[in-house]
Amino acid sequence: MAERGIPLSVFHFDCFWMREYQWCDFEWDPAVFPDPEGMITRLKDKGLKICVWINPYIGQKSPLYEEGAEKGYFVQTPDGDIWQWDKWQAGMALVDFTNPEATSWFQAKLKVLLDQGVDGFKTDFGERIPTDVVWHDGSDPERMHNYYTHLYNKAVFELLENERGQGEAVLFARSAAAGGQQYPVHWGGDCWSSFEAMAESLRGGLSLSLSGFGFWSHDIGGFEGTPDPAVFKRWLAFGLLSSHSRLHGSSSYRVPWEFGDEAVDVARQFTRLKHRLMPYLYGVAVEAHRTGVPTMRPLLLEFPEDPTARTADRQYLLGPDVLVAPVFTDDGEVEYYVPEGTWTHLLTGDTVTGPAWHRETHGFDSLPLLVRQGAVLALGADESRPDGEWLDDLELRVFAPAGTGDFTRTVTVPDRTGAVAATYEVVREGGEVRVTTDTDRPYTVTVVGERD
Repeated sequence: MAERGIPLSVFHFDCFWMREYQWCDFEWDPAVFPDPEGMITRLKDKGLKICVWINPYIGQKSPLYEEGAEKGYFVQTPDGDIWQWDKWQAGMALVDFTNPEATSWFQAKLKVLLDQGVDGFKTDFGERIPTDVVWHDGSDPERMHNYYTHLYNKAVFELLENERGQGEAVLFARSAAAGGQQYPVHWGGDCWSSFEAMAESLRGGLSLSLSGFGFWSHDIGGFEGTPDPAVFKRWLAFGLLSSHSRLHGSSSYRVPWEFGDEAVDVARQFTRLKHRLMPYLYGVAVEAHRTGVPTMRPLLLEFPEDPTARTADRQYLLGPDVLVAPVFTDDGEVEYYVPEGTWTHLLTGDTVTGPAWHRETHGFDSLPLLVRQGAVLALGADESRPDGEWLDDLELRVFAPAGTGDFTRTVTVPDRTGAVAATYEVVREGGEVRVTTDTDRPYTVTVVGERD
Protein backbone atom coordinates (compact mmCIF):
# COMPACT_ATOMS: atom_id res chain seq x y z
CA MET A 1 0.00 0.00 0.00
CA ALA A 2 1.30 3.46 -0.87
CA GLU A 3 2.24 6.20 1.54
CA ARG A 4 -0.52 8.47 2.84
CA GLY A 5 1.42 11.70 3.23
CA ILE A 6 4.12 13.76 1.53
CA PRO A 7 6.36 15.29 4.21
CA LEU A 8 8.46 18.46 4.04
CA SER A 9 10.39 19.72 7.09
CA VAL A 10 9.71 20.35 10.78
CA PHE A 11 11.22 21.86 13.91
CA HIS A 12 11.61 19.02 16.39
CA PHE A 13 11.47 18.94 20.20
CA ASP A 14 12.90 15.71 21.60
CA CYS A 15 12.23 13.93 24.87
CA PHE A 16 13.26 16.69 27.26
CA TRP A 17 10.15 18.77 26.61
CA MET A 18 8.41 16.69 29.30
CA ARG A 19 9.36 16.56 32.97
CA GLU A 20 11.74 13.91 34.22
CA TYR A 21 10.15 10.66 35.44
CA GLN A 22 6.79 11.66 33.92
CA TRP A 23 6.98 10.09 30.49
CA CYS A 24 4.39 10.47 29.23
CA ASP A 25 2.14 13.17 30.62
CA PHE A 26 2.11 15.19 27.37
CA GLU A 27 2.68 18.42 29.27
CA TRP A 28 5.51 20.90 28.73
CA ASP A 29 8.03 21.12 31.56
CA PRO A 30 7.21 24.57 32.99
CA ALA A 31 10.77 25.01 34.28
CA VAL A 32 12.10 24.84 30.71
CA PHE A 33 9.10 25.99 28.67
CA PRO A 34 7.16 28.53 30.75
CA ASP A 35 5.17 29.76 27.74
CA PRO A 36 4.81 26.91 25.22
CA GLU A 37 1.93 28.51 23.32
CA GLY A 38 3.88 31.75 22.88
CA MET A 39 7.00 29.86 21.83
CA ILE A 40 5.05 27.82 19.28
CA THR A 41 3.46 30.98 17.88
CA ARG A 42 6.86 32.65 17.47
CA LEU A 43 8.31 29.60 15.72
CA LYS A 44 5.32 29.25 13.40
CA ASP A 45 5.58 32.94 12.54
CA LYS A 46 8.98 32.03 11.06
CA GLY A 47 7.31 29.48 8.79
CA LEU A 48 8.32 26.42 10.83
CA LYS A 49 6.29 23.28 11.53
CA ILE A 50 6.43 21.88 15.07
CA CYS A 51 7.00 18.21 15.98
CA VAL A 52 7.21 16.86 19.55
CA TRP A 53 8.52 13.55 20.85
CA ILE A 54 6.18 11.00 22.43
CA ASN A 55 6.10 7.30 23.27
CA PRO A 56 3.35 4.82 24.29
CA TYR A 57 4.56 4.36 27.88
CA ILE A 58 3.01 6.01 30.93
CA GLY A 59 5.38 6.26 33.91
CA GLN A 60 3.93 5.64 37.35
CA LYS A 61 4.72 9.23 38.42
CA SER A 62 2.77 10.61 35.47
CA PRO A 63 -0.64 12.01 36.46
CA LEU A 64 -2.05 9.96 33.60
CA TYR A 65 -1.04 6.68 35.21
CA GLU A 66 -3.81 6.61 37.80
CA GLU A 67 -6.36 7.66 35.21
CA GLY A 68 -5.35 4.97 32.73
CA ALA A 69 -5.13 2.32 35.42
CA GLU A 70 -8.59 3.10 36.74
CA LYS A 71 -10.13 2.89 33.28
CA GLY A 72 -8.28 -0.31 32.31
CA TYR A 73 -6.36 1.25 29.42
CA PHE A 74 -3.04 -0.52 30.01
CA VAL A 75 -1.73 -3.92 28.94
CA GLN A 76 -2.17 -6.50 31.72
CA THR A 77 -0.30 -9.50 33.06
CA PRO A 78 -1.93 -12.97 33.00
CA ASP A 79 -2.77 -12.43 36.70
CA GLY A 80 -4.81 -9.32 35.86
CA ASP A 81 -2.30 -6.78 37.15
CA ILE A 82 -0.95 -3.87 35.08
CA TRP A 83 2.19 -4.89 33.23
CA GLN A 84 5.04 -2.53 34.23
CA TRP A 85 8.78 -2.15 33.80
CA ASP A 86 11.49 0.32 34.77
CA LYS A 87 13.54 0.45 31.58
CA TRP A 88 13.24 4.18 30.93
CA GLN A 89 10.99 5.55 33.66
CA ALA A 90 9.92 4.04 36.96
CA GLY A 91 6.91 1.73 36.74
CA MET A 92 6.02 2.31 33.11
CA ALA A 93 2.75 0.91 31.82
CA LEU A 94 1.94 0.33 28.14
CA VAL A 95 -1.15 1.78 26.48
CA ASP A 96 -3.31 -1.01 25.03
CA PHE A 97 -4.19 0.12 21.51
CA THR A 98 -6.35 -3.00 20.96
CA ASN A 99 -8.84 -1.24 23.28
CA PRO A 100 -10.71 1.42 21.23
CA GLU A 101 -11.44 3.45 24.37
CA ALA A 102 -7.75 3.47 25.32
CA THR A 103 -6.86 4.62 21.80
CA SER A 104 -9.38 7.47 21.98
CA TRP A 105 -8.05 8.43 25.42
CA PHE A 106 -4.48 8.55 24.13
CA GLN A 107 -5.54 10.59 21.11
CA ALA A 108 -7.39 13.06 23.32
CA LYS A 109 -4.18 13.80 25.24
CA LEU A 110 -2.36 14.50 21.98
CA LYS A 111 -5.18 16.70 20.68
CA VAL A 112 -4.43 19.19 23.47
CA LEU A 113 -0.97 19.64 21.95
CA LEU A 114 -2.42 20.05 18.46
CA ASP A 115 -4.72 22.74 19.80
CA GLN A 116 -1.61 24.53 21.08
CA GLY A 117 -0.18 24.56 17.55
CA VAL A 118 1.89 21.34 17.37
CA ASP A 119 1.87 19.93 13.81
CA GLY A 120 3.25 16.40 14.16
CA PHE A 121 4.65 13.77 16.50
CA LYS A 122 7.82 11.73 16.70
CA THR A 123 6.35 8.35 17.64
CA ASP A 124 9.37 6.87 19.34
CA PHE A 125 9.61 3.32 20.71
CA GLY A 126 6.83 0.81 20.08
CA GLU A 127 9.22 -2.08 19.42
CA ARG A 128 10.00 -3.33 22.96
CA ILE A 129 6.70 -5.12 23.44
CA PRO A 130 6.35 -7.98 25.97
CA THR A 131 4.91 -11.34 25.07
CA ASP A 132 3.94 -12.49 28.58
CA VAL A 133 0.87 -10.23 28.69
CA VAL A 134 -2.87 -10.17 28.00
CA TRP A 135 -4.40 -7.81 25.45
CA HIS A 136 -7.85 -6.22 25.70
CA ASP A 137 -9.10 -7.88 22.50
CA GLY A 138 -7.51 -11.24 23.24
CA SER A 139 -4.80 -10.90 20.59
CA ASP A 140 -2.00 -13.46 20.44
CA PRO A 141 0.92 -11.86 22.37
CA GLU A 142 3.47 -13.26 19.92
CA ARG A 143 1.72 -11.65 16.97
CA MET A 144 1.18 -8.38 18.85
CA HIS A 145 4.93 -8.07 19.43
CA ASN A 146 5.33 -6.66 15.92
CA TYR A 147 1.79 -5.45 15.27
CA TYR A 148 1.67 -3.15 18.28
CA THR A 149 3.74 -0.45 16.60
CA HIS A 150 1.33 -0.46 13.66
CA LEU A 151 -1.61 0.29 15.96
CA TYR A 152 0.42 2.95 17.79
CA ASN A 153 1.40 4.81 14.61
CA LYS A 154 -2.08 4.38 13.15
CA ALA A 155 -3.70 5.99 16.20
CA VAL A 156 -1.45 9.04 16.02
CA PHE A 157 -1.56 9.40 12.23
CA GLU A 158 -5.35 9.19 12.08
CA LEU A 159 -5.66 11.83 14.80
CA LEU A 160 -3.42 14.13 12.73
CA GLU A 161 -5.50 13.51 9.61
CA ASN A 162 -8.69 14.28 11.48
CA GLU A 163 -7.30 17.47 13.01
CA ARG A 164 -4.98 18.77 10.29
CA GLY A 165 -6.65 17.35 7.19
CA GLN A 166 -5.75 14.63 4.73
CA GLY A 167 -2.31 15.20 3.24
CA GLU A 168 -1.15 17.19 6.27
CA ALA A 169 -0.46 14.31 8.65
CA VAL A 170 3.14 13.30 9.27
CA LEU A 171 4.86 11.17 11.91
CA PHE A 172 8.53 10.64 12.61
CA ALA A 173 8.43 6.96 13.53
CA ARG A 174 11.18 4.60 14.65
CA SER A 175 9.52 1.19 14.63
CA ALA A 176 7.10 -0.28 12.13
CA ALA A 177 5.71 -3.50 10.72
CA ALA A 178 4.31 -4.50 7.34
CA GLY A 179 1.81 -1.85 6.29
CA GLY A 180 3.46 0.84 8.39
CA GLN A 181 4.44 2.76 5.26
CA GLN A 182 0.88 4.14 5.32
CA TYR A 183 1.96 6.33 8.24
CA PRO A 184 5.16 8.11 7.13
CA VAL A 185 7.90 9.01 7.80
CA HIS A 186 10.46 6.65 9.40
CA TRP A 187 14.06 6.75 10.51
CA GLY A 188 16.59 4.09 11.42
CA GLY A 189 16.90 4.51 15.18
CA ASP A 190 19.92 4.92 17.44
CA CYS A 191 23.02 4.12 15.39
CA TRP A 192 26.62 4.82 16.42
CA SER A 193 28.56 7.89 15.30
CA SER A 194 31.01 6.17 12.96
CA PHE A 195 31.62 5.52 9.29
CA GLU A 196 30.71 1.87 9.85
CA ALA A 197 27.33 2.82 11.33
CA MET A 198 26.77 5.29 8.52
CA ALA A 199 27.20 2.48 5.98
CA GLU A 200 25.01 0.17 8.08
CA SER A 201 22.29 2.84 8.11
CA LEU A 202 22.31 2.95 4.34
CA ARG A 203 22.22 -0.83 4.05
CA GLY A 204 19.31 -1.07 6.47
CA GLY A 205 17.46 1.75 4.73
CA LEU A 206 17.75 0.06 1.36
CA SER A 207 16.25 -3.08 2.90
CA LEU A 208 13.40 -0.97 4.27
CA SER A 209 12.83 0.50 0.81
CA LEU A 210 12.56 -2.99 -0.64
CA SER A 211 9.98 -3.73 2.06
CA GLY A 212 7.66 -1.04 0.69
CA PHE A 213 8.61 2.04 2.73
CA GLY A 214 8.76 5.15 0.57
CA PHE A 215 10.45 7.53 3.03
CA TRP A 216 13.33 6.72 5.37
CA SER A 217 16.30 8.49 6.85
CA HIS A 218 18.79 8.47 9.72
CA ASP A 219 20.33 10.73 12.34
CA ILE A 220 22.96 12.89 10.63
CA GLY A 221 26.22 12.24 12.45
CA GLY A 222 24.83 9.16 14.18
CA PHE A 223 23.00 9.04 17.50
CA GLU A 224 25.21 7.31 20.09
CA GLY A 225 28.51 8.95 20.96
CA THR A 226 30.03 11.98 19.27
CA PRO A 227 31.19 11.84 15.64
CA ASP A 228 34.56 13.23 14.72
CA PRO A 229 34.31 16.15 12.27
CA ALA A 230 35.09 13.96 9.26
CA VAL A 231 32.24 11.56 10.03
CA PHE A 232 29.87 14.45 10.64
CA LYS A 233 30.73 16.25 7.40
CA ARG A 234 30.45 13.10 5.28
CA TRP A 235 27.15 12.26 6.95
CA LEU A 236 25.81 15.75 6.21
CA ALA A 237 26.01 15.12 2.46
CA PHE A 238 24.35 11.71 2.84
CA GLY A 239 21.65 13.00 5.17
CA LEU A 240 20.76 16.02 3.09
CA LEU A 241 20.42 13.77 0.05
CA SER A 242 17.89 11.56 1.82
CA SER A 243 14.11 11.81 1.65
CA HIS A 244 14.05 13.78 4.91
CA SER A 245 16.92 15.13 6.98
CA ARG A 246 17.57 15.52 10.71
CA LEU A 247 20.53 16.64 12.80
CA HIS A 248 20.21 14.65 16.01
CA GLY A 249 22.30 12.94 18.67
CA SER A 250 22.24 11.53 22.18
CA SER A 251 25.17 12.71 24.30
CA SER A 252 26.27 15.72 22.22
CA TYR A 253 24.84 18.42 20.01
CA ARG A 254 24.73 17.91 16.25
CA VAL A 255 24.65 21.57 15.22
CA PRO A 256 27.22 22.11 12.43
CA TRP A 257 29.14 24.90 14.18
CA GLU A 258 30.13 22.42 16.89
CA PHE A 259 32.25 20.68 14.23
CA GLY A 260 34.03 23.68 12.71
CA ASP A 261 33.54 26.29 10.01
CA GLU A 262 33.91 23.76 7.22
CA ALA A 263 31.02 21.72 8.63
CA VAL A 264 28.87 24.86 8.52
CA ASP A 265 29.86 25.38 4.87
CA VAL A 266 29.04 21.76 4.01
CA ALA A 267 25.67 21.95 5.77
CA ARG A 268 24.86 25.19 3.96
CA GLN A 269 25.89 23.86 0.55
CA PHE A 270 23.90 20.63 0.67
CA THR A 271 20.88 22.30 2.27
CA ARG A 272 20.77 24.78 -0.60
CA LEU A 273 21.21 21.95 -3.09
CA LYS A 274 18.31 20.04 -1.58
CA HIS A 275 16.14 23.14 -1.76
CA ARG A 276 16.97 23.55 -5.46
CA LEU A 277 16.16 19.88 -6.05
CA MET A 278 12.74 20.16 -4.39
CA PRO A 279 10.65 20.29 -7.62
CA TYR A 280 12.27 16.98 -8.58
CA LEU A 281 12.26 15.49 -5.07
CA TYR A 282 8.67 16.41 -4.34
CA GLY A 283 7.64 14.81 -7.60
CA VAL A 284 9.44 11.66 -6.46
CA ALA A 285 7.59 11.92 -3.12
CA VAL A 286 4.27 12.14 -4.95
CA GLU A 287 5.20 8.97 -6.84
CA ALA A 288 5.98 7.21 -3.54
CA HIS A 289 2.66 8.37 -2.12
CA ARG A 290 0.66 7.15 -5.10
CA THR A 291 2.48 3.98 -6.11
CA GLY A 292 4.70 2.91 -3.21
CA VAL A 293 7.90 3.18 -5.26
CA PRO A 294 10.41 4.54 -2.69
CA THR A 295 12.19 7.86 -2.95
CA MET A 296 15.57 6.28 -2.06
CA ARG A 297 15.89 3.23 -4.28
CA PRO A 298 18.28 0.30 -4.39
CA LEU A 299 19.85 0.15 -7.84
CA LEU A 300 18.16 -3.16 -8.56
CA LEU A 301 14.74 -1.45 -8.70
CA GLU A 302 15.77 0.58 -11.74
CA PHE A 303 18.26 -1.93 -13.20
CA PRO A 304 16.87 -5.40 -12.40
CA GLU A 305 18.75 -7.05 -15.27
CA ASP A 306 22.15 -5.81 -14.07
CA PRO A 307 23.64 -8.48 -11.76
CA THR A 308 26.01 -6.00 -10.08
CA ALA A 309 23.15 -3.60 -9.29
CA ARG A 310 21.39 -6.38 -7.37
CA THR A 311 23.99 -6.38 -4.59
CA ALA A 312 25.10 -2.72 -4.52
CA ASP A 313 24.53 -1.57 -0.94
CA ARG A 314 26.81 1.48 -0.59
CA GLN A 315 24.85 3.71 -2.95
CA TYR A 316 21.29 4.40 -4.01
CA LEU A 317 19.11 6.21 -6.50
CA LEU A 318 17.34 9.32 -5.26
CA GLY A 319 14.30 9.03 -7.48
CA PRO A 320 14.73 7.50 -10.92
CA ASP A 321 17.52 9.70 -12.25
CA VAL A 322 20.02 10.70 -9.52
CA LEU A 323 22.63 8.26 -8.19
CA VAL A 324 24.15 9.00 -4.77
CA ALA A 325 27.27 7.27 -3.44
CA PRO A 326 28.00 8.49 0.11
CA VAL A 327 31.65 8.70 1.13
CA PHE A 328 32.50 6.47 4.10
CA THR A 329 36.15 7.51 4.54
CA ASP A 330 38.05 10.37 6.13
CA ASP A 331 40.32 10.87 3.12
CA GLY A 332 37.43 11.00 0.66
CA GLU A 333 38.23 7.87 -1.32
CA VAL A 334 35.09 6.20 -2.59
CA GLU A 335 34.44 3.28 -4.94
CA TYR A 336 31.04 3.09 -6.59
CA TYR A 337 29.26 1.36 -9.44
CA VAL A 338 27.42 2.95 -12.36
CA PRO A 339 25.03 0.96 -14.55
CA GLU A 340 25.05 1.14 -18.33
CA GLY A 341 25.21 4.55 -19.99
CA THR A 342 26.94 7.86 -19.49
CA TRP A 343 26.35 9.54 -16.14
CA THR A 344 27.08 13.20 -15.38
CA HIS A 345 28.35 14.53 -12.04
CA LEU A 346 25.73 17.04 -10.95
CA LEU A 347 28.27 19.11 -9.02
CA THR A 348 31.07 19.24 -11.62
CA GLY A 349 29.68 18.28 -15.02
CA ASP A 350 32.26 15.49 -15.43
CA THR A 351 31.05 12.21 -16.90
CA VAL A 352 31.59 8.53 -16.16
CA THR A 353 30.43 5.54 -18.16
CA GLY A 354 29.11 2.16 -17.24
CA PRO A 355 28.57 -0.57 -16.57
CA ALA A 356 31.74 -0.18 -14.51
CA TRP A 357 33.18 0.46 -11.07
CA HIS A 358 34.82 3.84 -10.50
CA ARG A 359 37.17 5.03 -7.79
CA GLU A 360 37.40 8.75 -6.93
CA THR A 361 38.52 11.05 -4.13
CA HIS A 362 36.19 13.79 -2.94
CA GLY A 363 36.49 16.70 -0.56
CA PHE A 364 33.95 17.21 2.19
CA ASP A 365 31.94 19.47 -0.12
CA SER A 366 31.48 16.73 -2.70
CA LEU A 367 30.51 13.11 -3.34
CA PRO A 368 29.56 11.02 -6.36
CA LEU A 369 26.21 12.58 -7.31
CA LEU A 370 25.40 11.44 -10.82
CA VAL A 371 22.52 12.08 -13.19
CA ARG A 372 21.36 9.50 -15.69
CA GLN A 373 21.85 10.07 -19.41
CA GLY A 374 18.70 11.55 -20.96
CA ALA A 375 17.31 12.78 -17.63
CA VAL A 376 15.66 16.17 -17.27
CA LEU A 377 15.87 17.58 -13.74
CA ALA A 378 13.44 20.28 -12.64
CA LEU A 379 15.40 22.65 -10.36
CA GLY A 380 13.93 25.47 -8.34
CA ALA A 381 15.48 28.91 -8.21
CA ASP A 382 14.82 29.50 -4.48
CA GLU A 383 17.57 27.82 -2.48
CA SER A 384 16.51 29.39 0.83
CA ARG A 385 13.63 27.05 1.73
CA PRO A 386 12.13 23.70 0.69
CA ASP A 387 8.57 24.92 0.09
CA GLY A 388 9.11 27.97 -2.10
CA GLU A 389 7.34 28.76 -5.36
CA TRP A 390 8.91 26.05 -7.48
CA LEU A 391 7.58 27.42 -10.77
CA ASP A 392 9.25 30.79 -10.26
CA ASP A 393 12.16 30.79 -12.74
CA LEU A 394 12.25 27.00 -12.88
CA GLU A 395 15.29 25.50 -14.59
CA LEU A 396 14.96 22.39 -16.75
CA ARG A 397 18.43 20.85 -16.82
CA VAL A 398 18.75 18.39 -19.69
CA PHE A 399 21.53 15.80 -19.42
CA ALA A 400 22.71 14.91 -22.92
CA PRO A 401 26.36 13.86 -22.83
CA ALA A 402 28.19 12.84 -25.99
CA GLY A 403 26.52 9.93 -27.72
CA THR A 404 23.05 10.63 -26.35
CA GLY A 405 20.46 9.91 -29.00
CA ASP A 406 17.05 11.42 -29.55
CA PHE A 407 14.56 11.17 -26.71
CA THR A 408 11.32 12.58 -25.35
CA ARG A 409 10.83 13.17 -21.63
CA THR A 410 7.70 14.44 -19.91
CA VAL A 411 8.45 16.32 -16.70
CA THR A 412 5.76 17.31 -14.21
CA VAL A 413 6.18 19.72 -11.33
CA PRO A 414 3.68 19.26 -8.48
CA ASP A 415 2.21 21.81 -6.15
CA ARG A 416 2.40 21.12 -2.43
CA THR A 417 -0.86 19.13 -2.47
CA GLY A 418 0.70 16.70 -4.94
CA ALA A 419 -1.43 17.88 -7.87
CA VAL A 420 0.33 18.65 -11.15
CA ALA A 421 1.11 22.36 -11.34
CA ALA A 422 2.88 22.30 -14.71
CA THR A 423 3.89 19.80 -17.39
CA TYR A 424 6.88 20.11 -19.72
CA GLU A 425 7.49 17.90 -22.73
CA VAL A 426 11.19 17.90 -23.58
CA VAL A 427 12.17 16.59 -27.00
CA ARG A 428 15.77 16.14 -28.10
CA GLU A 429 16.03 15.53 -31.81
CA GLY A 430 18.95 15.99 -34.15
CA GLY A 431 21.05 17.60 -31.42
CA GLU A 432 18.40 20.24 -30.69
CA VAL A 433 16.14 20.47 -27.62
CA ARG A 434 12.55 21.72 -27.79
CA VAL A 435 10.20 22.23 -24.86
CA THR A 436 6.43 22.64 -24.85
CA THR A 437 4.50 23.37 -21.67
CA ASP A 438 1.03 24.11 -20.36
CA THR A 439 2.16 26.98 -18.12
CA ASP A 440 2.93 30.60 -18.92
CA ARG A 441 5.40 30.86 -16.02
CA PRO A 442 8.95 31.71 -17.16
CA TYR A 443 11.54 28.95 -17.17
CA THR A 444 15.00 28.28 -18.54
CA VAL A 445 16.50 25.27 -20.30
CA THR A 446 20.11 24.22 -19.70
CA VAL A 447 21.63 21.42 -21.78
CA VAL A 448 24.54 19.67 -20.06
CA GLY A 449 26.96 17.80 -22.35
CA GLU A 450 27.87 17.82 -25.99
CA ARG A 451 25.16 17.81 -28.62
CA ASP A 452 25.19 15.39 -31.53
